[in-house]
Amino acid sequence: MTAIPHETTHASRTAGIAYILKKSLISALVALVLFSLMVGVRTEAGSDGQLTYWTRFGEVAALVAVVFGGSIVIELLRQWIGPNGTDSLVPPAVRSGMSFLGRYLAPALLIFTFLVPVIFYDQRYILDLAILVLTYVMLGWGLNVVVGLAGLLDLGYVAFYAVGAYSYALLATNFGWSFWICLPLAGTLAAFWGVLLGFPVLRLRGDYLAIVTLAFGEIIRLVIINWQSLTGGPNGVSSIPRPSFFGIPLDNSDNGLAARLGIEYSPTHRIVFLFYVILALALLTNWVTIRLRRLPIGRAWEALREDEVACRALGINTTTTKLTAFATGAMFGGFAGAFFATRQGFISPESFTFQESALVLAIVVLGGMGSQLGVALAALAMIGGFELFRGLENYRMLVFGMAMVLIMIWRPRGLIGHRAPTVYLTKAKAISSDLVKEGHG
Repeated sequence: MTAIPHETTHASRTAGIAYILKKSLISALVALVLFSLMVGVRTEAGSDGQLTYWTRFGEVAALVAVVFGGSIVIELLRQWIGPNGTDSLVPPAVRSGMSFLGRYLAPALLIFTFLVPVIFYDQRYILDLAILVLTYVMLGWGLNVVVGLAGLLDLGYVAFYAVGAYSYALLATNFGWSFWICLPLAGTLAAFWGVLLGFPVLRLRGDYLAIVTLAFGEIIRLVIINWQSLTGGPNGVSSIPRPSFFGIPLDNSDNGLAARLGIEYSPTHRIVFLFYVILALALLTNWVTIRLRRLPIGRAWEALREDEVACRALGINTTTTKLTAFATGAMFGGFAGAFFATRQGFISPESFTFQESALVLAIVVLGGMGSQLGVALAALAMIGGFELFRGLENYRMLVFGMAMVLIMIWRPRGLIGHRAPTVYLTKAKAISSDLVKEGHG
């Protein structure tokens, strides 16, 4: 083995450092120009109608320094991790540690989730935030069936969320049915609308599919706004009944759960009950998705995702494959919508805008399309991150956008990208010569 001269190694290392510094300086200059206009000068209309302004160049300097340092870190990580987000240059010890972490992270996260109401029983804010995170985890797992497994870009997933919410709200308020009866009905109705969406887009793919699904989501929202005799229009639906514990209400009455158990009533009892309800629904979504992925329909979804033409050539019915993907994802969205309605007690069209679809899709993409654990971690990071930076109102979206850019540069396939097929050949197999035109296998 020929030794590499020390001068050559030193020269290449110096060139690499110069390249990193050059890219970081360019990024810092671009940030300086942008932040000088966005953050450096603040204007406000005074009481006399005159426009006043003041400068904040110290904050601009701090942001530029963060961009410069972040660019250096990104380039170092890119050289360490390798191109395209692969782990080819990661040392074996680090790679085995990451595998060990991934193996035990999901059970540890599940155990901690079960204990959240016990640990934070007296902190209502954290319990409400945990319920919100689990709701988006369930929505992410539902959309993951359509986008991550079947490869169908759906920008109108909020429509099924709205169908489930309004189905439960209208059935419960008009007919007095309980949550446990309306829940499967809401999922069934959402799945029905998923099939209706699937028929017009059977021949569409890519950007065209995204545009049509986006339009479908807007159509549902506009129908809710304008059909005032049924949905209440912009006023929404109020006084939505709360779920009960096997027919026992969770209130302060003599027939309430606290009175029957002989304990002091607390409003937190209902919050804890709702937490475990959405946790059970989310775990059901996860279990069904994993089971379906191992069945022939799940393998058909993966084949459709990889190559639709090859999927059709193999004799797979792409029509039923797409429709089942839309129906399954929509059903879980309907379940989440029904829970959202009973959790809030009031729903209106403002809760089902395109921003919700974009947020759920961002959770699926950032977490890793096809990865259940990745979607859960992305939902925790994004929903919890919004709350973490709530005090930085002026910079919250800026930090959020920078984080998304960093993730797409560092891990282009998401935090935990998992697109490996469930069935694959472990070794090459010979083909009979009778089946080959050349006459040899």
